[in-house]
Amino acid sequence: MSWINRLLGRDDQFFRLLEASGNLAKESAGELSQILPKIPAGASAEARNAIALTRKRHKVVSQEITEALCKIFMTPLEPEDIEALNAALYKISKNAEKIAERLAVAPPGVNVEAVGRQLAILGQAAAGVATMVSALRKGAHGEDVKNEYERLQSLEGDADRVMNELLGALYRDTSDARTVVFWKDIYELLEKCIDRCRDAGYVVFHVALKNA
Repeated sequence: MSWINRLLGRDDQFFRLLEASGNLAKESAGELSQILPKIPAGASAEARNAIALTRKRHKVVSQEITEALCKIFMTPLEPEDIEALNAALYKISKNAEKIAERLAVAPPGVNVEAVGRQLAILGQAAAGVATMVSALRKGAHGEDVKNEYERLQSLEGDADRVMNELLGALYRDTSDARTVVFWKDIYELLEKCIDRCRDAGYVVFHVALKNA
């Protein structure tokens, strides 16, 4: 590619990088489910390291986007929108890694299946975000993005209800203080990660509306 094309951004570099970022956010969220069965056996370190590696890969992509914004004069989307989406997507992986670190220090004997519903919602939300990001390249700035964003909002509402149910059961049925503190922290971190997916989805929806 000639220097003038690089300067004007006449390629799909930003869409490619943003799609990679969305897929890594999806990957990091999905990897959390692989940790759960390994916790009781004390073998969660490998799965935790996998998420940490995904987050590092995501950081590299995030930095590439920032560097490209500094070098390319014309971009397919407004630079501030690209940077906002870049930051929102990276926060998903960063939060997923934090959750993995907390899960790895679970107290002995805890029922790790308690977070299964939250993890399922997170996986769906992260997959929805990746789909929305891919839609930007295709120019799908209408109903497809709107419908996916509405689905994200619905998932976020489901996540709120699930967390309230889990907290209620935790306070009602658990007497061990360590367990209460541990799960309250995990529930809230998972809720925050789902919120990060909704936030990223909002950025995509906002960008799609601006470019419709």
